[in-house]
Amino acid sequence: MKNFAKRSLQLLGAVLVMCFGPNSIEAQEFEKNILTGGPTGTYIQIGRDISNLMAGCGQTLIVNESAGSLENFLGVRRRRATQFGIVQSDVLEYLKTYSANDPDIARAIAGVRIAFPLYNEEVHILASKDLGSVADLNGKRVAVGVADSGTFLTASLLLDLVGVEAGETLTIGPDESMARLKNGEIDAFFYVAGAPASLFADSGLDASKFHLLPIVDPVLQAVYTPVQIPAGTYDFISDPLDTVAVKAVLMTYEYERRRNNYHRLSCDAVADVSNLILNQFSALQQIGHPKWGQVDLNDLPPGWDIGSCVNRGLDVNYVPNCRQEPAASLPDSPANAAYRERICAAIGC
Repeated sequence: MKNFAKRSLQLLGAVLVMCFGPNSIEAQEFEKNILTGGPTGTYIQIGRDISNLMAGCGQTLIVNESAGSLENFLGVRRRRATQFGIVQSDVLEYLKTYSANDPDIARAIAGVRIAFPLYNEEVHILASKDLGSVADLNGKRVAVGVADSGTFLTASLLLDLVGVEAGETLTIGPDESMARLKNGEIDAFFYVAGAPASLFADSGLDASKFHLLPIVDPVLQAVYTPVQIPAGTYDFISDPLDTVAVKAVLMTYEYERRRNNYHRLSCDAVADVSNLILNQFSALQQIGHPKWGQVDLNDLPPGWDIGSCVNRGLDVNYVPNCRQEPAASLPDSPANAAYRERICAAIGC
């Protein structure tokens, strides 16, 4: 009996050492997540680029698929260990506009902050060739994206602005929309994503049957940003396409380092990511998704504050909490210092 008790104590001691030994807490990395979008969208590729920066620093940033902008915004506000989400600027405008008269929306946006402005996302409307304009969607079968996506909100606002009422509106994702369009089950679908969007890159679309609708309505060009998708961006378009775009923005939360350990570690994660994005911005532009080349760090959406943890990471003396020397895909360039000056001039860091 004594031997059994002794062995039990030894076993218990070994378990305690394994679970609570001096190095166990340090060995277990604090969880960090970014909400992006669907598997064929631009958001998830941007998220992977940021995750790669963290990997080069010896840290893990988990890239999560999502329904899109609205889910991402709410996830940053409510989902544990989710420090980042990519959101469309018109979703921000919608939430900001209605928060004044809607307490639920006001609570939803409380504490959410800007981390970085990103790039323009083009509005793609893929349609059968017999449709020539947005007005032709009247009475047609149109997929507008899943309910929590930025595509859904943009498509709904856009159709309302031009007074177009679809005969049937389907709230389905881009992959299902593509399949249904090819099978003749719908007439068109919306997809808001930075071009080139991988959904269309290897789609095998027949240019004689399908095309992207031009968006040239003066009302829409006044509300959104007029842009062109260059010829040859996708195999099935041979000429430049006039459309409109919304801005993608990297959002975070206003963590308070003094509040508790979770807030402290989350704030550190936000500061680390912000520091790495700024200091390796040239590398992102050269080896990341092509959309990094269109990012203007001065193009901050009005009415939203920059997170204090972001500002902390942008400080010239800040050193990220790397578990290894940050990977230098490219040598430091004077452009990085210039970008720091630009963003600090804009946000007062």
